[in-house]
Amino acid sequence: MNKILKYITLAVAPLMLTACLDETDMSRNYVSQEELDQAPKAFSSLVNAMTSAMCGNYVYWGNAKAGAANDYGYPSVMLQNDIMGQDIAPLNTAGTEWFGPWYSASTALNPGYADCDMPWTYYYGWINNCNIVLQTAGDEPTDAQKSGVGQAYALRAMFYLDLVRMYVPQSYSDNPEALSVPIVTDTTSLDKKRNNPRATQKEALAFILSDLDKAEKYLTENNDPYTMDLTVAYGLKARAYQWMADWPNAEKYAKLAQKGYTVMTGDQYTSRENGFAEPTGSWMFALKQNSTDYIVTNNDGDDCWAAKMVCESGSGCGYAANYGQPLYIDEHLYSSIPSTDFRKKCFLPFDLDDKSEADRLKELADYSAEPQLLLNAGEATASNQLNGLNVKFRNAGGAAGRASQYTGWCVAIPLMRVEEMKLIEAEAAGMQNEARGIQLLTEFAKTRDPNYVYGTHNEAYGNSSTSAFQNEVWWERRAEFWGEGLAMYDIKRLNKGIIRSYAGTNHPEGDRWNTNSTPAWMTRPISSSETQYNHSIVNNPSITAPTEDSPEYKW
Repeated sequence: MNKILKYITLAVAPLMLTACLDETDMSRNYVSQEELDQAPKAFSSLVNAMTSAMCGNYVYWGNAKAGAANDYGYPSVMLQNDIMGQDIAPLNTAGTEWFGPWYSASTALNPGYADCDMPWTYYYGWINNCNIVLQTAGDEPTDAQKSGVGQAYALRAMFYLDLVRMYVPQSYSDNPEALSVPIVTDTTSLDKKRNNPRATQKEALAFILSDLDKAEKYLTENNDPYTMDLTVAYGLKARAYQWMADWPNAEKYAKLAQKGYTVMTGDQYTSRENGFAEPTGSWMFALKQNSTDYIVTNNDGDDCWAAKMVCESGSGCGYAANYGQPLYIDEHLYSSIPSTDFRKKCFLPFDLDDKSEADRLKELADYSAEPQLLLNAGEATASNQLNGLNVKFRNAGGAAGRASQYTGWCVAIPLMRVEEMKLIEAEAAGMQNEARGIQLLTEFAKTRDPNYVYGTHNEAYGNSSTSAFQNEVWWERRAEFWGEGLAMYDIKRLNKGIIRSYAGTNHPEGDRWNTNSTPAWMTRPISSSETQYNHSIVNNPSITAPTEDSPEYKW
């Protein structure tokens, strides 16, 4: 706990408070009303800090330590979670792959290591920022403070919902009494923090929904993707009720959340100029990498989300574009996407690696305005690999962004899209009345593939505990949200296994593992920075990787 409190003092207070306040007692984690009265814009700065602290700087190590290319806050956790599964295939997990520990179930994810400490420190720092806003406003916020208070409640709920799903060892349906994480609020004393047991996930979800109830009182609809609003609070409720398998409420709030949004079109989704680089009318909540962010201005901008996810850059920089560490789609998932589904255009086809350079360039022209840049990304890898390369995430700024990473990597990062709400609504409806769910799912899927026929994507992945309908929804979510941070939550929620070992796999040797249920490495151990000072914590088991590749799975 002391380490967490130290992090808040050093990383939050000076960066977010002293710009507004001449003198603040850093031994406190709040600002007094007297200090606020002396700083007219202090409260709005605290509110803005809740989201600005989520990315833009080296969140764990601090800006004094540059070059940590997996330390960019919330988007880093999104990728950590996704790469634990099967849908993202890195080239290798040794040495230079910054997200290798999460893919290969490394011992570095266990207590005593920074990779274990990082997400815990992130989240409780962000939660503390929310608590500061709530402490500052008090029980009766002014009219000017109400929106900020609503955002604080909703963001705190979002952070705790993530934590529950990352640290609980079982799905809600399997065991609502399974231990999740300790709850720290704006009224939690230091003594309580030192003896604060993990809440059951039933208790934690009740707290999360209570926060969202409070948020609803203060938030309005604005459909601004960079500001938490009422529709996003509804979306968070939909996520929470989906996790709980409370299907009537999941459907209710998923429908409420959709107001004012439209699904991405094929042209928007696969745009070669700005696909997934800037918000569209479907984006409900997002972060933004800015030209002034330290992770963009420092170290050639190599330590940010876009440097890992964008494969087109003529600057010579970037792990994905020029350093031989791009990410690929799982070959089986790619092969299951019909050619009539526009989402298939987000990845390079699996027939490129055996072609001549001239033929490669000719085919790459269908995927990029500057095909040589994609060729460069493949040639930078040790295996000269283009097959399955991610081209979903593009540079900002079109040609100017491809020429300079300082422009190109100032991208938006989606945290919630209306498509997720459409699919929660369909799943929730179908779990009550399958015919109604199939109708909603089909309506959505046809916006992606006009030739979609229900029943063609219901593989159970070694686990038949879910219905064919729910498997079909799961496939649609995998195809829709590749790389957007939702994959691991679905695997745990549905108690799915993963399959990396099969004929034709593109997963690296040594990490080709198959499981019949949720992999143990998807339940994170709690950081020793917590267990050392919070004497009521019972930790999760340490992570141990499989010792050999699994036999090839037969589809």
